[in-house]
Amino acid sequence: MKTQLLEIVIIEDEEDILELIEYHLQKAGYETMGFLSTESVEQFLEEETPALMIVDRNLPGVEGAEFVKHLRSYGYDIPVIFLTAKDSDSELEEGFLSGGDDYMTKPFRVKELILRVEAILKRSGALGGERIKHRDLTLDISRRELYIDKRYIELTNLEFNLIQTFIRNSNMVLERNFLREEVWGEDSTSFDENRTIKVAINRLKKKIDPNGAKNYFVSVRGVGYKMV
Repeated sequence: MKTQLLEIVIIEDEEDILELIEYHLQKAGYETMGFLSTESVEQFLEEETPALMIVDRNLPGVEGAEFVKHLRSYGYDIPVIFLTAKDSDSELEEGFLSGGDDYMTKPFRVKELILRVEAILKRSGALGGERIKHRDLTLDISRRELYIDKRYIELTNLEFNLIQTFIRNSNMVLERNFLREEVWGEDSTSFDENRTIKVAINRLKKKIDPNGAKNYFVSVRGVGYKMV
């Protein structure tokens, strides 16, 4: 059964910061929805169930902590990270008392934000496993699913093992013998190594690059293959 990538809502009134956060979250394998104010957020939450919200406190119209408190009063239990310039002890306490699960102050480090996002998603049970990325490919290891951008690509078990091996060793030349052992394992004792691996890679190519425009794989004559 197909599942969706975890979605994160960001409410941030500075557009450049919003775009920066969205870019890095998407790069880390998440789906995002950005808002420049709290307007329309409740309507969105009536239709969607994001895994996490990142909320600024200095927002037009409604202050961020007040908005989260309002959501909590209506039963929304979505985890919230406050990301704000409000950095006094009393403001931090206010953020947690309003229903925040974590609190970061600006200026902030993107890597730290991503780590905090992952920590909260793991605690909430939303993030149960590892994701690895290469270019526009996102591989969900625990669910054994592949996405190109946000589009689910159905793979066989062998195809999943094959692309996982390539992504974990991207930009490295993988010898055919290595691929045979990693992907086919004990079942590979008696098969035509060159032909079987070539056919498997060609089938995978047709699924992830049907037009041949992205050139994920490079054949290295006499050695094996490389994912670029």
